[in-house]
Amino acid sequence: MEGLKVSDANLVVYVHPSKSNKVPQAVLRELSSLLFRFNESFDGVVLAYDVQIQDKIAKILPGFHPYFGVKLKAKLLLFAPKPNMLLEGKVVKLTERSIHVIVLGFSSVIIIGEDIREDFNHKIKHGDELFASRSQKRHVIKVGTMIRFLVKSFDEERLHISGSLLPANTGSIRWLARHSEDFSVSDRSTRKRSESEGELVGGETYSLNNDHQIKKSKKYRIRE
Repeated sequence: MEGLKVSDANLVVYVHPSKSNKVPQAVLRELSSLLFRFNESFDGVVLAYDVQIQDKIAKILPGFHPYFGVKLKAKLLLFAPKPNMLLEGKVVKLTERSIHVIVLGFSSVIIIGEDIREDFNHKIKHGDELFASRSQKRHVIKVGTMIRFLVKSFDEERLHISGSLLPANTGSIRWLARHSEDFSVSDRSTRKRSESEGELVGGETYSLNNDHQIKKSKKYRIRE
């Protein structure tokens, strides 16, 4: 699925002196505050991390409370959906004019009527609402269906996505998998390239303060 990437970054986590005998736990507690929030420094939602403490000696900061900074090398799994990316999610609700989806268990998606291609017809069958293709009878979308959709926009604060089913290569993943030869090679190669994407964050070090905000520092550079 597009929208996922792995990034390497150098971080500095500031720890209170009272936690000096439990530094690993304090560091993990601070890093956990980043999870499932959009971070501008990393341009994505942090889903997971793998960290390694770089130095055994921490730098003590001057002040009334002499916090000390712990340097980390982190590998971050980020969710960074962009317009025109193809994402996958599970349908959780259907109405005559909308399809509601959940992606990765936390990001909500809405696909409104004008973004559902005309080939899909809303029906009620055995008391359940569904969208069925007029041209492909077996292509059906209902609650519980895993679908592929196009990203129109992403609300970074609410983690809410506006999606579209207008392109022909969107819809039920199971149906699309059985008819993959109908879609262009270029589309598949684009998705493959995105899935293998990884990047290095800036070549700079980011500090995590006690307000759980990332601050970029130009004093440090990535070291092997």
